[in-house]
Amino acid sequence: MSQIRSCVAVAAAAGALAVPAIASAATIPQIQGSGHLSPFAGMTVSAQGIVTAKRTGVSPRGFYLQDPSGDADPETSDGIFVFTNTAPTVNVGDGVTVSGRVIEFRPGGSASANLTTTEFDRPTVAVVSSRNRVPAPTSIPQPPTEVIEDDSAGSVETGGVFDPAFDGIDFYETFEGMLVQVDRPVAVSARNGFGETAVVSEAWTAGLLSPRGAIVVRAEDFNPERVIVDDENFRPLASTPSTDTGDRFAAPLVGVVDYSFGNFKLQLTEVPTVVTGGLMSETAVAPADQELLVGTFNVLNLSATPADAAQTAALAAQIVNNLQSPDLIALQEIQDANGEVDDGTTEGAPTFQALIDAIVAAGGPQYEFRQIDPVNNADGGAPGGNIRVGFLFRTDRGLSFLDRPGGDATTPTQLVATPSGPQLTLSPGRVDPQNEAWFQPEGTRKPLAGEFRFRGKKLFVIANHLKSKTQDEPLFGRFQPPKQVTLPQRITQAAIVNEFVEEILAVDPNANVIVLGDMNDFHFSDAIDALKADDLVNLTDELPENDRYTFVFDGNAQTLDHILLSDRLAALPHAYDIVH
Repeated sequence: MSQIRSCVAVAAAAGALAVPAIASAATIPQIQGSGHLSPFAGMTVSAQGIVTAKRTGVSPRGFYLQDPSGDADPETSDGIFVFTNTAPTVNVGDGVTVSGRVIEFRPGGSASANLTTTEFDRPTVAVVSSRNRVPAPTSIPQPPTEVIEDDSAGSVETGGVFDPAFDGIDFYETFEGMLVQVDRPVAVSARNGFGETAVVSEAWTAGLLSPRGAIVVRAEDFNPERVIVDDENFRPLASTPSTDTGDRFAAPLVGVVDYSFGNFKLQLTEVPTVVTGGLMSETAVAPADQELLVGTFNVLNLSATPADAAQTAALAAQIVNNLQSPDLIALQEIQDANGEVDDGTTEGAPTFQALIDAIVAAGGPQYEFRQIDPVNNADGGAPGGNIRVGFLFRTDRGLSFLDRPGGDATTPTQLVATPSGPQLTLSPGRVDPQNEAWFQPEGTRKPLAGEFRFRGKKLFVIANHLKSKTQDEPLFGRFQPPKQVTLPQRITQAAIVNEFVEEILAVDPNANVIVLGDMNDFHFSDAIDALKADDLVNLTDELPENDRYTFVFDGNAQTLDHILLSDRLAALPHAYDIVH
């Protein structure tokens, strides 16, 4: 993955250091300035410093330069990146003079919500000394623990107060390009597929930690104290080792502070040694007789292709061993049979069957499935993948599915009143699949309703995978507060599902209804409020606050997956767990 390289010359902000069109010399702290933009942006400057790190592999290539003395001002960084375009010829420890144009580089291009980083753009570089002592890394002090930005209503680069003592986005700006270290680091996330691990320091005050060591998002706290540690996948300095939540490190984490993909990141210059915390996967409590075990599980773009065979086996093992083979599972992100081959194939039955076979091979029960194939490329996700929701269920413990044929991608299931209570016209059937809320601005998965019976009692289940948050602005982006551009669509989708629940309850106020799935939003969000309204109880709210998370993104533990019950069901004895 690469980023568009966009160089932005920005006029000096009000109150910034006034300089002539061409400045003969400046210190690195003067170039960085006290703020998100350099007062020297667009000007030709010369500066001196010590090379602290080199980037010779993946673009952008260049080196980090640091003033060995600094200016003792906590609001200005002592380091800067020198973009050379080709592999730099300097060595770490060289004392160099650089002369060239100062730019503000915005990862992702000029239209991106990313912050800029201050750089020298392909300057003239002269080595004046060698084998100098590299400036000692600065220990990052206590960051802000709750506030990312609270005094800007627009771009932090051109407005608001630069307040690093209280605003996380300003705090990390003061270390941009510098050699720093995190003392007593502990991982609050596993290493992800991009080589990133989020850490905090045990020397800091941190936010709400889970019993497993994750740092949990709350309505007014998105944990600016997280430091994202990155590796050579994007910045070839040093490699991050495999880590899990709760792991510690044998020494401080040392690297330079950079910014990419919506986050400040510590790009390692030294490979750390991990001290494992021994975190184990959780296991659900097995159901007793007369109990119905229900789960929701995002299987992450699963297909029936040979390439996904290992993932299928791993998911099957989790279903059998960690989830205790639930009676009913709502699945999300089941792809069509050939995965992301964009050839018009939409049939998902082979993918369901492959997972069922793998469950049996893992020692689990024989499941059945119900699903509806979508219109090709109409439900979002990877082109050609045709992700959808569906049901797995087992019939050996008293659960059965009430089939009412005719459901397809575009025909809505309806509620009818019968002498025996409410009934779906189509089971399985999609909920209002032609509503524009599923298509604007792009296709989204449609909810799937099914009618079940458990030990003589009728049960309505609605599986969901609402609009993702992909297009939302980043937490550490230039626009503050970040716009949740996908939220209105998700609220509307949630309201559609709630209206369908209300139709069921209008016929039978005591109906047993379960609404579950990947809602792509937090338990305290407006979307989940619209989903539950006055008709449903969100079981997430019954958990201790420090256990309310189903997903870790950029080190933030958060709830995206939910199970909600109608009042009748919620009044019955029940237990709820998020199986980490």
